[in-house]
Amino acid sequence: MAPPETRHDSGVSPAGLPGALDGIYEHSPWVAERIDPAAISVGADVVSSLATAMRHVVDNAGEDLQLALLRAHPDLAGRLAVGETLTDASAGEQAGAGLDRCSPEEFEEFRSLNDRYKEKFGFPFILAVRGRSRSEILRIFRQRVDNDRDAEFAEALGQVHRIARLRLEERF
Repeated sequence: MAPPETRHDSGVSPAGLPGALDGIYEHSPWVAERIDPAAISVGADVVSSLATAMRHVVDNAGEDLQLALLRAHPDLAGRLAVGETLTDASAGEQAGAGLDRCSPEEFEEFRSLNDRYKEKFGFPFILAVRGRSRSEILRIFRQRVDNDRDAEFAEALGQVHRIARLRLEERF
């Protein structure tokens, strides 16, 4: 473990990592708390180092914690569309994809797909929406709702890791 006074290129000491990484994985502070500070490179690409270390924590956490992580994510176009509170990161990501401007028909389709998906898989549909349009998101949603649970569990975790990487890039 690196000495507490050592700082990475991010400017964050190992002891300060959990606080600095708050919100990278949606409502799941345990991910940042379990990072091995020695796994963080002091090189120029601290984002890749952090992303790899956090991914390692999640990938080795076991299915129960992974499922809790997936369930911590909001429905797409759900609470945002009806004015409920999301984390700042989720609200910004969904708004950036135009999910706060759904037509009544789009909102109804998102609601229906969200309900069907959660009933089938036991967790919300997760997609890194940054850079995607509402129509593209709906197309992907329609396709993925027909996946089997194992494939969708793996895909959802992959999307969570992608979201975390994008958030790290934005923060650091």
